[in-house]
Amino acid sequence: MSKILVVGSSNTDMVIKTKNFPLPGETVLGGEFMMNPGGKGANQAVSAARLGAEVSFLSKVGNDIFGKQALQNFKKEGINTDFVFSDPDHPSGIALITVDHKGENNIVVAPGANGALTVKDLQQARSEFEKCEIVLIQLEIPIETVVEATEMAVSMGKKVVLNPAPAALLPQSLYKNLYLITPNKSELEALTGVEITDMASVERGAMVLREKGVENVVVTLGSLGSFIYNEEFSKNIPRVRVEAVDTTAAGDIFNGALCVALSEGQLLDAAVEFANRAAAISVTKMGAQASAPFRQELNIVKTTVL
Repeated sequence: MSKILVVGSSNTDMVIKTKNFPLPGETVLGGEFMMNPGGKGANQAVSAARLGAEVSFLSKVGNDIFGKQALQNFKKEGINTDFVFSDPDHPSGIALITVDHKGENNIVVAPGANGALTVKDLQQARSEFEKCEIVLIQLEIPIETVVEATEMAVSMGKKVVLNPAPAALLPQSLYKNLYLITPNKSELEALTGVEITDMASVERGAMVLREKGVENVVVTLGSLGSFIYNEEFSKNIPRVRVEAVDTTAAGDIFNGALCVALSEGQLLDAAVEFANRAAAISVTKMGAQASAPFRQELNIVKTTVL
């Protein structure tokens, strides 16, 4: 069984469905309200676990009801929680999410304890770095923690996958330690300064990341699928056509699935196709972690590739 260590955030998502997003200063009457487990790191950990990987999660939650519920949920999903730390000084992370009638979403995150995940916490989890094959990281934790986690992993010969979300400027020294980076369109623009208008500009942006030292680049493009760029590939993997209900966490599901496929020895293009299918299934369901598919769903669900 493949071993993946996810280093990142845990949030509770508070979701309201609405016909249209409110304009600045406007109040709209929404519909259904849901409170779901979320956070990019937690979503990716659940995604990888449901798809068959052995997963450990390195994170920090508050010593509150949200943190306790998160721990219970991780254990239910079969995730190793030995290094999900409880912070007595900060509340658990919270995300406020609105979802419109098209399934698109707007999200505001209050990081809480996620912002207190420190380099010292990483040192306590050194044994998990040694055991894993792939380390998956996002940017909802302090950047110095991201850098240290990457350096620790590389020093042990592990592959580091960075999902650079939410978009942030990264130290130049970080790029050379990345086996794989997975920006979406807006994140690619933020990281490279390249305006993304078509597939040619996507390739130019990916080329910039390769020049910075990243070994492999996978750009997620929503309805346009995913674009792979490395020494071997420069090609688009088409999306899977489904009717979207809620796109929340689709990128997280993609990243978790991608790491599972890679840890199983799949080639990058096959791994991206696998991840596209997982993400497509996720947008047909409401919620973040709740939308993560199980392995049998990828084998059973009938989808049509554009």
